[in-house]
Formats: sequence, structure tokens, C-alpha cells
Amino acid sequence: MDMQGSERIEAPVDVVWKALNDPEVLRQAIPGCESLEKSSETSMVARVVLKIGPIKAKFEGAVELQNLNPPHSYTISGEGKGGLAGFAKGGADVSLESDGPSVTILTYVVKAEVGGKIAQLGSRLIESTSKKLAAEFFSNFGAAVGTENATDSA
Repeated sequence: MDMQGSERIEAPVDVVWKALNDPEVLRQAIPGCESLEKSSETSMVARVVLKIGPIKAKFEGAVELQNLNPPHSYTISGEGKGGLAGFAKGGADVSLESDGPSVTILTYVVKAEVGGKIAQLGSRLIESTSKKLAAEFFSNFGAAVGTENATDSA
């Protein structure tokens, strides 16, 4: 499955970059995220509970940041195992571009694959759920970054 898009975030590039690397901001933004902890400067471990159609799964996995070009871009890749529900793995190329002094355009290209029971649900359901989760993430992330940006400039 491939997905791409861009989001307008009301904060400067350096603030958005900092938030993209902050486990607490990401934990709040990721739908269903129970925990997210840094295990090194470029890797994190996560536990996420998701409902995809009739299947509710708890995924445990790791993500790694690669191709770092601060504060403009990176690649995030990871894999999560959901027990009997299956697995999900993939990555995203994320880039940030300034659109004036206090606005950032975040562009992403995601490639992902799922296996196990989740894969049997069909690509339409998986794709629509993925788009819904991405929209929820960016809504949460934008709100968290906006709040943090307001706090930083106060």
C-alpha cells in the first residue's frame, strides 16, 4: 500500500522538526499509542492498539530514523507485530519546507505492507483505515505543535 500527501502546520520548520523527534509529542499524536520511548538517538520502541474493521490488535514494534537531514527531512521505517492479528511494516519519507516565517509544509510518502489476519480484511478497508489514521495523526500533531509553538514563543 502506498499513500502520500502534505499537511500545512502552523509553526516554523525548526519547531516542527523538533516535534517530529519528540517521543512525547509523537505519542500524543499517534492514534492508539500506549507508549513510545526512545531507545537511541535514531530509534524508538512503541506499543499501539488499533481497530481495523472487526480486528482489534496490539502492535509492539520499533521504528528507526534514517537519512537524517535536519531540519528538512528524514526517513522513518519500522515494523510492528500484532500477534495473531498479523504484522505491519513500512516506511515514510518525510520532508519539511517553510511557507513563510511561521508555517511549515510537511510532505510524506508512505510505503507499507500488512500480513496475517489484517491482510485478509481486504485492501479497501486497510487503505481507508490508513487514511483515517493519517488524518487523525496530522490533526493531533498539528494541535500539539501549535500548542508547543505558542508555549515556546510566550
